[in-house]
Amino acid sequence: MKDLKRPDTDKQSAFFIAKPGYYFIIASVIATAVFTLTGVASVAIAGLVITVFICYFFRDPDRVAPMEEGAVVSPADGRVIIAGPVDESSFFEGKSIKISIFMSVFNVHVNRIPHEGRVSKISYSPGKFFSANLDKASKENEHNAVFIETDMGKKICMVQIAGLIARRIICRLKEGDVVSRGDRFGIICFGSRLDVYLPADAKICVKVGNRVKAGETILGYLKNDGLIKSPSSGRGRVSPGLG
Repeated sequence: MKDLKRPDTDKQSAFFIAKPGYYFIIASVIATAVFTLTGVASVAIAGLVITVFICYFFRDPDRVAPMEEGAVVSPADGRVIIAGPVDESSFFEGKSIKISIFMSVFNVHVNRIPHEGRVSKISYSPGKFFSANLDKASKENEHNAVFIETDMGKKICMVQIAGLIARRIICRLKEGDVVSRGDRFGIICFGSRLDVYLPADAKICVKVGNRVKAGETILGYLKNDGLIKSPSSGRGRVSPGLG
């Protein structure tokens, strides 16, 4: 199949900043203004720097998703810290392939759908806040697992994991939503990690140390065994926005 591309749909906002960042930006701007009016110059300058950084952190650039058959795109920007088979996990029955992506505070943190399909289950679990690059973060940190069944009958799980600084996981999906590859679905505030679990027979295209981009970088390909199951019975396609 030709390497077709699907551009982002139009944003609900003209600003290239994710909506969850608006509250942080407004609070920072107000605090900076107060310090400026009261003549505390050093603190006002620090507030301005913080405001600029918050705008940078919550940036939400458009992406163009590859539409190759069976392609699984990265749900997050960052660096691959795990890529390979695992015998068992809490998020996938039997053997699977696990790909973990670590997001530093300098990466885009908007998360995207890795493959079209239907959201079959969402499971949130409170937990601790270890550094997201540690192995134990997958099991012990606060996390939100999203399970997707593709139109080929394949199952994918992506897990949003809070990090050392992160204290807010946002997911706009609901069980039954029909989703499209590359669509925005959530964000994790201030440094985090995202794990992807694929069927054991999937072909992976990344290795540890690779840098990936959400909605653009192909992590691997699902094997097409001819089993077709339509996800069209869900609640309808989820909105790509984060508002």
